[in-house]
Amino acid sequence: MMTNLFSVFDPSTSIFNLSFNWMSTILGILFIPMTFWFTPSRYHLLWNKITLTLNKEFNTLLGENKHQGSTFLFISLFSIILFNNFLGLFPYIFTSTSHLTLTLTLAFPLWLSFMLFGWINHMQHMFSHLVPQGTPSVLMPFMVLIETISNIIRPGTLAVRLMANMIAGHLLMTLLGNTGPSLSYFLILFLLITQIALLVLESAVAMIQSYVFAVLSTLYSSEVI
Repeated sequence: MMTNLFSVFDPSTSIFNLSFNWMSTILGILFIPMTFWFTPSRYHLLWNKITLTLNKEFNTLLGENKHQGSTFLFISLFSIILFNNFLGLFPYIFTSTSHLTLTLTLAFPLWLSFMLFGWINHMQHMFSHLVPQGTPSVLMPFMVLIETISNIIRPGTLAVRLMANMIAGHLLMTLLGNTGPSLSYFLILFLLITQIALLVLESAVAMIQSYVFAVLSTLYSSEVI
């Protein structure tokens, strides 16, 4: 039963022995820039408002105006995760963000680049982060160990948080969908309402998780600048 349940996340669709499931991951690169070639619509203006708001917030998190250009990295990261999260809610479309392959691919290079930049250019600053201000001398070795472990597991927590949240909602919708044929008409109507409510909830989760991923990446970046 568990094998059949989790099989909805398997990239098994193939045409001419070539898997096209992961192609959904890069569709945002093709569709999002097309909005800039046409007359601005309500959705275009809304997206501009969202990106401007994110730009201001990320600048605040970074703490210095001289790093304004770096916010585009995190806005792009938010955009691609949001697009893939929403795309996974449509039927028969592969949910790439529910796989550790994609989430860890996004999280690990960012974390590694932050760490290399910080330790190469601001080594004293990085050492100061390992021992919070006001820590007693007896606890300093333990704080260094705890902070080191905390830094090392950051890419894993980023990747697993996004993957787990996307898997949880999809599994719940799959479980509810599989019980439909065995229910009465009244219960099927109730199940349909529940599915719609769950779909709305998953849409909110798709936005929140992409925002959380981008914000945490920005916070990790601010620690090494």
